[in-house]
Amino acid sequence: MLENFNSLVDGLPPSLIYLIIAGLVFAEAALFFGFLFPGETAIVVGGVLASQGTLSLPLLLVISVVAAVVGDSVGYEIGRKYGTRLLETRAMRKHQAKVGKAQDLIRRRGAFAVFIGRFTALLRALMPALVGSSRLPYPKFLLFNVIGGITWVLTFTLGGYFAGNAFDHAAKLAGRGLAIGLAVAAVVAIVVWSVRKHRREAREEARAEEAAAARELEQSSP
Repeated sequence: MLENFNSLVDGLPPSLIYLIIAGLVFAEAALFFGFLFPGETAIVVGGVLASQGTLSLPLLLVISVVAAVVGDSVGYEIGRKYGTRLLETRAMRKHQAKVGKAQDLIRRRGAFAVFIGRFTALLRALMPALVGSSRLPYPKFLLFNVIGGITWVLTFTLGGYFAGNAFDHAAKLAGRGLAIGLAVAAVVAIVVWSVRKHRREAREEARAEEAAAARELEQSSP
């Protein structure tokens, strides 16, 4: 597994790797890349690379936190400026059930929803813009944005860092072949879990949209 990570960045200077990771983390909420690419993937890989000495862990943490906070702040400003027009975009209409859940979370939790949403990929992409459109004061948003960004970056970056160290330790104790086998098994387990989770969320979203359509039909009928 680590060999694959190495091949992805082979020949790239560390400064460019930092820039790529920062760009992906920033774009997740600022440009809604979270619909396509979860930002924690980038920082987990960054953590693995830091465990190998390719990147500096402290510098990686600082860059990732700044990118996460600034990206969400841009997303907030987009929501504040465009408001309801944002909800009429194709990307938002495609995920009406998720948007509804996010809006409900904002109504119930207020600024704390920013922190909660940080740990769910789709909500992480949606929440800053939706909070901005709700006109939550920016200082409150920023507080929970910073707290959530720091917690999120530490959790996933250090997870990748310790996973990388554990792989190297296992390779030394049990042999590289066995360590690679365990890594492959772990990746397969993660992929299976991710696919099942995605399918479950898709079914829930489809049911929610069907229920909303049925309610609209009932209201429109004489």
